[in-house]
Parts: sequence; C-alpha cells; structure tokens
Amino acid sequence: MPEPASGHDGFLYRRIALPILALLRRGASPKRLAWSIALGLLVGINPALGSTTVLCLGLAMLLRLNIAASQLANHMIYPLQLLLFVPFLQLGSYLFRTEPLPFSTRVLLETARKDPFEFARKIWRWEWHAFLVWSVLALILIPLIALALTPIFRGLSARLQQRNIEKLPT
Repeated sequence: MPEPASGHDGFLYRRIALPILALLRRGASPKRLAWSIALGLLVGINPALGSTTVLCLGLAMLLRLNIAASQLANHMIYPLQLLLFVPFLQLGSYLFRTEPLPFSTRVLLETARKDPFEFARKIWRWEWHAFLVWSVLALILIPLIALALTPIFRGLSARLQQRNIEKLPT
C-alpha cells in the first residue's frame, strides 16, 4: 500500500513551489519575482480569452520582470479566468449601463442571424467593458499581491542562502 504523499511530493509543491525556489536559488530578486507572479496572476484572469500568454509575455518584457515566473502564474490561474469570464461581462454591463449579454443560445443565434454587424458590435462592447473592469481591478491588485509576496520571497531567499552557507566545507 503506497504511503500518502508528503507536502514535498504533492502536485502544487512540484509545479509551483519548486519552480519558484529554483528561481530564487538562481538569484532572482524576491521583489521582482513577487511582481512577476502578481502580474501573471492578474493577467491570467483577464476577460479577453486567448490573450493571456502574449499579454503576460509583453508586459513582463516591458517591465523587465521574470518571464518564467509570470508565465507560471499566468498558466496556473487559467481555470479562474474561465470562472470569472461571465462575472466580468456582467459587471461591465452593469457599470457601463449597457444591455446585458443574453445567456440564451436561441437569443444569441437570432441576434447574430438578424444583424451580424450589430451582434459583433455588441460582443465587442461587452468584451471591452469587461476588459476595462478587469484593468481597474488589476491596477489595484497587482501592487497589493506583489507587496504581500515580497516579504515571503525575501524570507525564502534568506533561508536558501543560509542553507548554502551551512553546506560549505569548513
């Protein structure tokens, strides 16, 4: 009978903690790493489906952040993007006082058949409003997440450096 997995054998440890520890071991700045992960997490939930990898890559390069860390966070948060897509659309419609997106397949198909250009315009408006709502949220949460992660990564980095010093032969 197999033994239960310890904290160090688990999926999250292998897929998230170990890559972050590896980046710290290779000398990544804790502050930059925190900003990279915060950026990746928030870009990863933006309502423009299919844009996260390129947007995250471009922003990480522009801001000179750690691309690997931002992409790790971006891909890790992907399921949440799908869950938040409709709430972002609804919140955008509410805040901008526009007609809400109908969630009936029949209504959507009828609208698309009746006037495809008007339908495309409405879809664009819903998506644009959702993206604006996300942008405001991202501008607020990215710094907050980065500020929360920075001391954690500084502590991890210090512990890793201490372990390396203890391993040196005397």
